[in-house]
Amino acid sequence: MLRSLGIVTALLAGFSVYAIHDGGTELYIQRVIDGSTNGVLYGAVAISLVLVFKATGVINFSQGAMATMGAFFAFRCFDSWGFPAWGAVIAAMVASALVAALLERTLIRPFDPNNHLAIVIVTLGLYIALNALTAFIWGFDPRGFPSLFPHNADDYFDIAGARLYYDQIGTATVVVLTVLAINLLLSRTKLGLAMRCVASSVDTARLLGINVGRSIMVSWALAAATGTLAACLVAPTTYLEPGYMDKVLIFSFAAATLGGLDSIAGALVGGVLVGLTISLVTGYIPALGSQFSLACAFLIIISVLQFKPAGLFGHRRLERV
Repeated sequence: MLRSLGIVTALLAGFSVYAIHDGGTELYIQRVIDGSTNGVLYGAVAISLVLVFKATGVINFSQGAMATMGAFFAFRCFDSWGFPAWGAVIAAMVASALVAALLERTLIRPFDPNNHLAIVIVTLGLYIALNALTAFIWGFDPRGFPSLFPHNADDYFDIAGARLYYDQIGTATVVVLTVLAINLLLSRTKLGLAMRCVASSVDTARLLGINVGRSIMVSWALAAATGTLAACLVAPTTYLEPGYMDKVLIFSFAAATLGGLDSIAGALVGGVLVGLTISLVTGYIPALGSQFSLACAFLIIISVLQFKPAGLFGHRRLERV
């Protein structure tokens, strides 16, 4: 892990020397700030992917659609029902967790947890269905989501001429606290211990008397709540419309793959590294431009799967042969 992290750090450091020489310190710091704050959001969504993967061993392709629906519900609570901004977010997180638990109970649990192909196909179907349902309920008109933190022209810290806005600090703080809370849940509670046991071996968990279905259902609920929180943090930076989380989800796949699909903290670190990479590469190589950002994410996914499938912080799975 340390060797791989050192290689990544050395590559970023080497490119940073070129970037500072090419555009100056102020522009470099600004792009680092922007890339890091975007990366924190990618990491937040990646955490929801990791939670489901740890419990089931599969990627939940419907995570982005579930998060989008949760953000639309938060907007409804705020715009139509008069909830305060953070009250609307919390209500949406609770609603998303309940819906995800219901979906897991009715659509996922009937399948054998070891039948990964069937579960993946179900999540793909859920992705299509939830996106269509979101568009049917709320339509395709873009909406402006309320800012969850102060965001005015003067609400920033000056760092060598670069601007670090208060809402960027607030977003990073919320995501870091979320990571700490999830890690405490998994490491200090009986429920967390049961979830870790199921993630390690479904058969062993059954032999120990652990309710496998309930543990997986809680993982889905927790992932949905985390994904909704991330979607509500992303929404103020763009327009709220069906499918707006799809692009973010691709970057989050890259973050989860780079950090390790079974590491909560690794998802956040991977998100920051992906955000920095995209910001620096697309910013300092004019021939690529911003349209290369998705291709950059795919290259990260392919490179990690080729050379270090477990990611920077993931654990290698040992199998008896």
